Amino acid sequence: MLASWRQTIVVLLLGGWGLSAFAGGDAPIDTATIELNRKANEACYACHSAAGIAKPPKAGLDLSKLKDSRLEPPVFNPSDHGVMDCRECHSKTHYNDYPHAEAGKTSTVGCTECHAAKVLRLEPQFNASVHAKVKGVKEKFTCFTCHDPHINIVQKRLKDPAKIVAQDNHGCLECHNSSETFAKFAPEGEKTPGQKKARPDIDTIHDWLPNTRAHWKSVRCIECHTPEVAEAKMLSHEILNKEKAEKKCLTCHSANSTLKVRLYRHMVKDEQQKYGFTNSVILSNSYVIGATRHPLLDNILIGLAGLTLLGVLAHGAVRIIAAMGRKGKE
Repeated sequence: MLASWRQTIVVLLLGGWGLSAFAGGDAPIDTATIELNRKANEACYACHSAAGIAKPPKAGLDLSKLKDSRLEPPVFNPSDHGVMDCRECHSKTHYNDYPHAEAGKTSTVGCTECHAAKVLRLEPQFNASVHAKVKGVKEKFTCFTCHDPHINIVQKRLKDPAKIVAQDNHGCLECHNSSETFAKFAPEGEKTPGQKKARPDIDTIHDWLPNTRAHWKSVRCIECHTPEVAEAKMLSHEILNKEKAEKKCLTCHSANSTLKVRLYRHMVKDEQQKYGFTNSVILSNSYVIGATRHPLLDNILIGLAGLTLLGVLAHGAVRIIAAMGRKGKE
């Protein structure tokens, strides 16, 4: 079972590409391992799904509390954790019996169990984040606050910019566009001790930004609310407040748009320069100055401009020579 667990984690870290992955010195991981895990998960779906709640597998079960813990295979299976047995994170000790033991609610395995190196690298970034600096808020945050392990797909696998934007912005807007969710994390108001801080209206805060809602559909909040990290394999987890956030339009809307190394960084080079355009992948999704630049067309236009200038100079030279010839005859 331990070998199977290690193989599953490797499949997870490699984005689910189990057909050609190896777990150290273990046998290659094939689809059989994934299918075995998904077969085991069917016992979970027997309750934790719309069909399970409608028709419980066992008489007398109170499924009224499962409203917030429903999951469907078409949603979970494509996710990064969709290759795993649910019980790898939800302890077998507490989840093998029905109904589950009360202790099971607090026995979920933490992200550091599998992602220790990544968490170690990201923790200092989060500690510098606006979410960590506000009194009483840091303690309420976990990885799950922004990243849903049952749904999320890493950017490298998702690839489609529109899907990446929708997924990542959902994590931000779910709180900052919902007074109910915001209240769960909100600190006490500076001017109203004992009362939770009211959620600032995000449209008002972003009133300097033209077509705010259109931006949220085209780019992620973190494009402006995280610092740029040189040669980083992943974006920073240091969320910047409104004073430090990027407000220069040309940071994105220019030929050297930062979107190339952020939102579009996992698009292959050929795709970024499709048909010779400098930023073709951006051209089809966003308005970016210079995205329509094509080196061949540039050279042709420069050549035409050069020929035009040469023609004007030649025409002028001919007229001067002709005028001098007429004066000589007179």
